[in-house]
Amino acid sequence: MITPSHHNELAAEQFARKLTARLSMTSAELPYVVTERLRAARMQALSARKRSSTPLRAHQPETASSLFGGNNAEGTLSLGGPGHADTTPVWVRRLLTALPLVALAAGLTFIGVEQDSRATLDVAEVDAALLTSELPPAAYTDPGFQQYLQTTVSDTP
Repeated sequence: MITPSHHNELAAEQFARKLTARLSMTSAELPYVVTERLRAARMQALSARKRSSTPLRAHQPETASSLFGGNNAEGTLSLGGPGHADTTPVWVRRLLTALPLVALAAGLTFIGVEQDSRATLDVAEVDAALLTSELPPAAYTDPGFQQYLQTTVSDTP
């Protein structure tokens, strides 16, 4: 299976081969000074490529696993130093990992229930105000009632 990064490396390698072939064909026509500069540049590029192809572990004497206590059996880093092995059962670690998700779901459920109860209380207050007011409920359906409300609101200071 060819990964995108592997595909990019192959394309870069193919481009480099074409470029070096083209440079090699035209190198006979170049002056001696330019040829020597190109040879020196090629040598530098080859040495840089050789350095980048060496494994990183050879250049880093102290790795992250030695700083954080090493890898556990599942391949994850654990804090606490090399002498501290994690003896917590897997089901406990999974439960503790899922705990924030459960807390979030419970909080969202509580917020939803609270908003529903507030909306119910607001509707109940409006209904109570309508039923206990001086006007009969049929007055609210009267077409002139809107005009009455506008004049009453504008007259009150």
